[in-house]
Amino acid sequence: MAGKRSSSASVRVVVAGDRGTGKSTLIAAIASETFPEAVARVLPPTVLPHDLFPDHVPLTLVDTSSILEKQGKRNEELKRADVVVLTYACNDPTSFTRLTSYWLPELDKLEVKSPVIVVGCKLDLRDENQQVSLESLMPPLLQQCKDIATCIECSAYTLYQVPEVFYFAQKAVLHPLDPLFDHENQALTDRCVRALRRIFVLCDRNMDDALDDAELNEFQVRCFGAPLQPDEIAGVKTVVQQKVPEGVNSHGLTLPGFIYVHMMFLKKGHPETLWAVLRNFGYDNDLKLQDDFLPIPSKIAPDQSVELTSEAVEFLNGIFRLLDMDKDRALRPAEVDKLFCTAPESPWNDVPYKDAAERTDMGYISLNGFLSLWALMTLLDPPRSMANLIYIGYSGNPASALRVTRKRSVDRKKQATERNVIQCYVFGSKNAGKSALLDSLLGRPFSNNYTPTTVEQFAANAIELLGGTKKTLVLREIPEVAVSKVLSNQDYLATCDVAVFVYDSSDEHSWKKSRDLLEKVARQGELTGYRVPCLLIAAKDDLTPYPRAVQDSVKVTQELGIEAPIHLSMKLGDSSNVYNKIVSAAEHPHLSIPVTEIGRKRKQYQQLLHNSLIFASVGTVVALVGIAAMRAYAVKKNSSA
Repeated sequence: MAGKRSSSASVRVVVAGDRGTGKSTLIAAIASETFPEAVARVLPPTVLPHDLFPDHVPLTLVDTSSILEKQGKRNEELKRADVVVLTYACNDPTSFTRLTSYWLPELDKLEVKSPVIVVGCKLDLRDENQQVSLESLMPPLLQQCKDIATCIECSAYTLYQVPEVFYFAQKAVLHPLDPLFDHENQALTDRCVRALRRIFVLCDRNMDDALDDAELNEFQVRCFGAPLQPDEIAGVKTVVQQKVPEGVNSHGLTLPGFIYVHMMFLKKGHPETLWAVLRNFGYDNDLKLQDDFLPIPSKIAPDQSVELTSEAVEFLNGIFRLLDMDKDRALRPAEVDKLFCTAPESPWNDVPYKDAAERTDMGYISLNGFLSLWALMTLLDPPRSMANLIYIGYSGNPASALRVTRKRSVDRKKQATERNVIQCYVFGSKNAGKSALLDSLLGRPFSNNYTPTTVEQFAANAIELLGGTKKTLVLREIPEVAVSKVLSNQDYLATCDVAVFVYDSSDEHSWKKSRDLLEKVARQGELTGYRVPCLLIAAKDDLTPYPRAVQDSVKVTQELGIEAPIHLSMKLGDSSNVYNKIVSAAEHPHLSIPVTEIGRKRKQYQQLLHNSLIFASVGTVVALVGIAAMRAYAVKKNSSA
């Protein structure tokens, strides 16, 4: 596994092992390029120059103590390591067995996930009569610890393979093997194949599913700065054709051939060659696009959100038509897999995107569902949305794919919104009908089966308004058990356009719970400044209503200054046009905002202050007029005299 870099400017190498195995001597030998006659028990951090190895990245070597009193400090250093060099003494078999009995379990206990380089020191002192090959010692170690990147023996006395120890340490961090190679299957990892597939598609400029000589040379120059000679290209094709017959065709090198070439580099012990290609096309150690390649618009305020631009939506419409080979206006699972075959994974296989959009009766994603999932992903995770647009081939200026919306506080002042994606928070008690509201938005049939919602659920779909305009409505169901936790976040309501409060109109407890939730959210909005339009939804209208709830709900809405409850029954298929009403409330963000007692007092205070200022202004004007009149009278009197 690749270690987490402590800094892009250096690699932190922590050297650990039993006392007397040669840790400090090893560090001193590489630093001075000589065998030290005397060395301190524990050396201070040592920085090796950046030009010592080809990658031109300096190494910081951290020595550690083996004594019990220093164990805490040593453990902290191990947790901070980019790579761990674990030493044993070649002339002391006990120190080798301690690797499996103590050191590797200790790294596991500390949850150190950095790569490990196992180093046998003092090779010059090993008894030749008791020599055991490194190859016979390593299998148990490799079986116990998947993070061991390299095993090597060295001698600080003769300087034999001392530079190699730290070269392999740096290489394990900068060019990790695990993200690229599946040791169990002896093949490239799925993510690596997906990344190479995307690179192949980008390099195949004439889109004939093969890289001709010119395209291969463009690739070679981009990644390595020099073209291949014709005989070199011919040699590569010959080797590929012998090993992978389908790797070459009349047009050039095919995708299987392209993948095989990179597999050859790994098998020859050159992961740095494959990493040079991946880095050039923007990939990090997790085989995802680096942040530098994702120009995400920065959100200026918490109450702004990010949306796809019309240019990006047009691109996605085109992609949908291209994938929909049978023209049934829906994407089958295989077609969705094909869409994301150049991404690290399909982003919609897990929550919150799984089951969050409209599907056909066959379970396929409709065009509305497709565009709604992209809108939802952009709303919740703009970097991920931007990355996946690039993975699937968006070739426009990445900065033109996303836009930052206007602040919601400005929308309220201007009494209108420009937002195309409306986010509605759905509150309510258990079994009030929240999930049914989400299901109905996605066109799912009503179900009597009840499963309590324990985590936030999402549903997104297009809503057509009068005049043919479409908005994407995102319903975000908040479980009752999570309300206190989410409202403890001061910015939680910042990205909310509308809040709805669902209650079972036949149940007294459900009504009271929703009323309490409405008051809580309204107070939170007053305190934080994120005041949102609120609607009450009286669900299960097919059941006998709780009489008191009917009277109370009308009274509460009148007191708070919001619309009367919307009555609906999902069981009877009567949605009362609720989704259009939610979008309408978002389009008029200054209306349907509940006024709490705090809000009333604040409004009274502001009105009083306003009147006081007017009175003060009038008084000032009267005083100025009086002074002017007195001065005029004095001037007239003096002139008469």
